[in-house]
Amino acid sequence: MSTDPLTDRPGTPEAGRDDAPDEFGYRQELKRVLRLFAVFSVAFSVISITTGIFLNFGFGITHLGPASIWLWPIAAVGQALVALVLAELATRIPLAGANYQWAARLVGPRYGYTVGALGIMYSAVGMPGILLLGASPLLAEVLGLDGTNSRLLFFIAVLLLVVAFGINIISVQLAARVNSVAVVTEIVGTVVLALLLFFLWVAKAEPTDHGWGFLGTTSTLPGQSTFYAIVLASLIGVYTIVGFEAAADMGEETVDARRTVPRAIILSVVVSGVLGMITLIGFTVAIPDLGAIQQSPVPLADIAGYWLGLPVTRIFLAVVVFSMFALTVVAAASSARLIYAMARDNMLPGSAVLSRVSPGRRTPVGALLTSLVICLALMTLGYLNGNAFGLLIGATALVPYVVYLLTVIAYGLRRRRLAPLPGAFALGRWAVPVFAGSLGWLVVALLALVLPSEFRDAVYVLLGGLALAAVWYAVGLHRRLAAGTAGPPLLAERPADDVAADGRA
Repeated sequence: MSTDPLTDRPGTPEAGRDDAPDEFGYRQELKRVLRLFAVFSVAFSVISITTGIFLNFGFGITHLGPASIWLWPIAAVGQALVALVLAELATRIPLAGANYQWAARLVGPRYGYTVGALGIMYSAVGMPGILLLGASPLLAEVLGLDGTNSRLLFFIAVLLLVVAFGINIISVQLAARVNSVAVVTEIVGTVVLALLLFFLWVAKAEPTDHGWGFLGTTSTLPGQSTFYAIVLASLIGVYTIVGFEAAADMGEETVDARRTVPRAIILSVVVSGVLGMITLIGFTVAIPDLGAIQQSPVPLADIAGYWLGLPVTRIFLAVVVFSMFALTVVAAASSARLIYAMARDNMLPGSAVLSRVSPGRRTPVGALLTSLVICLALMTLGYLNGNAFGLLIGATALVPYVVYLLTVIAYGLRRRRLAPLPGAFALGRWAVPVFAGSLGWLVVALLALVLPSEFRDAVYVLLGGLALAAVWYAVGLHRRLAAGTAGPPLLAERPADDVAADGRA
């Protein structure tokens, strides 16, 4: 008998059943063991307010000053609208490689291939960027190593990346345990630390020369307009609140996926939005010297160090490093599921190998190793490039928004022609305003990520990735598609009379 993942009470057969891949033409190969908290942990860890804030806080403070934190709730609301759309879509297609599956089954395999290629690219720049620019220098700080030694930081980042993929190769349960712990470390490493600093500031444990009004002050760079500064400073929220659909990537390993995955997606965005705002207020009001923090390579560490001293600060930084590592663990799982899903549809070179699942471990080992190689190549490129931040962090922010835009457009065009799913999550009468709001937000966010010259390298990475994808399409994929040996079928539509009747109603 099926059970509700929140209460473990028996549910209805319709609502509680496992949504087996054979409903979509696949054989169930992955192990279905994840429940709501585990899937929420996946999405929450991928969003990772710890990682996003630690990587981008200094960027926002430098370009706009303390007022930059108020751009966070704008991004949170915009991404919540996107999350609502994807949550509804996740009830229809609860399969691994979610964005690819959604695009391919809504529009066609060529459209799905484009979205899938962008998804692979997102992981390939995201994990290297987080480890090379975030976890590695922070770990060096914790261990008392030379944080200016770029070769040492590169070696640490490579080691962390290999270990993260190794955990996934062992089993999905081990990866889930790591991410369940990461939910706690995310809260301790950011929210608890920020609240502690806030209370120390209120108690005047150390001298500062500002009050509450400091949170609304701006400080732009010489020659930079306020509007341009706002666009750049928006990166902190735009970069961070993404990846929540990773819960859907685990759909084939989730119990009662059609109910569990939408809850996890929405919950992860709401919780991240609220906790992230609390964190930003705590850290910002505790800034001891704005000029010094704007110049610091690790601004949050310096803020914490001023109030808590180096030994205690290092303990918190170790927690932050673990959160970043846990994000990499779950991002590796998500990336591998995408490669596995595309290979299962014969969409990639070497699909026969990439679609294999280890019988003992029940993990797609070939897909994991391929993702690891791609990530190592992009990490090396970022290390050798003079603008690793603009290349890796900028691309990590840009690519998912392109994916979201393509997915929301595809679903919006076909939604009314699809049969309703009784008992599943649905937007109902709010569908039109939610879709309109999400599309408007995505266009604004993309303009903020494309127009500034600071992110120009990210645009080149995007175009370069699409060019590589086009090469494989021209060399091999188009023949498979023409022969009908690649790609999934489109979702079945309701009869035209039913759609017309709904429209009149």
